[in-house]
Amino acid sequence: QVQLVESGGGLVQPGESLRLSCAASGMSVRLNSMGWYRQAPGQQRVLVAQISSVGNTKYADSVKGRFTISRDNAKNTVYLQMNSLKPEDTADYYCNIVATNYWGKGTLVTVSS
Repeated sequence: QVQLVESGGGLVQPGESLRLSCAASGMSVRLNSMGWYRQAPGQQRVLVAQISSVGNTKYADSVKGRFTISRDNAKNTVYLQMNSLKPEDTADYYCNIVATNYWGKGTLVTVSS
């Protein structure tokens, strides 16, 4: 049974950092492309970052240079390091196995002074 569990969200001030984690079970993050998405209130869920099975990464323009996606194969976990956070980064963040309907339940990130 595939399960994705996100953690690491919280309330931070603008300019601060957070690291989100997505712990996977029932599948291997090493063998799949994994993505982080976010959904702000009243908006559609959008791709933030993606890492392929061979380690290629891509990012939404809005987070390039500030966010970094990575994975730890031994822990079967995908991370999203978020630096220089802005109020517009406030959203629920979700982990996904690319091209599947497997999603975690999300973790809330709030950036506010």
